[in-house]
Amino acid sequence: MNYFVILQTESKKRMKKVKQILSRIYHIPALKYVVVTVIGVVLIGFVDENSVWHHMVNKQRINELQEEIDEYTTQNKNDQAQIKKLDSDPKAIKKIARERYFMKADNEDIFVLSDDENTGKSILNDDETAE
Repeated sequence: MNYFVILQTESKKRMKKVKQILSRIYHIPALKYVVVTVIGVVLIGFVDENSVWHHMVNKQRINELQEEIDEYTTQNKNDQAQIKKLDSDPKAIKKIARERYFMKADNEDIFVLSDDENTGKSILNDDETAE
């Protein structure tokens, strides 16, 4: 019981000190405006959904996406040019078939040379056989 009384008196003393400090702060006229301004800047700058921080992050993301769009646009133009070339030139189809898909004529043999790192290993899988 005695300990409880001591705690109550100490908490009353602390509350009295806090009230004195707050009353001194309250009587400084410019401090109210400074506190409100700091709270507003923090809310607008960092906490709010439409904050300056979020705008900066969104602008950076927009720039990254624009670069990605430019890459895809260039790739699309190259692919469209290649499609037109394939539609108009039968030699281009033959060239792509030979280079990419290793197709050959009846009287030809194809040898694939590779500069891969696994040159010591077999190119064939275990289930494949060579003719």
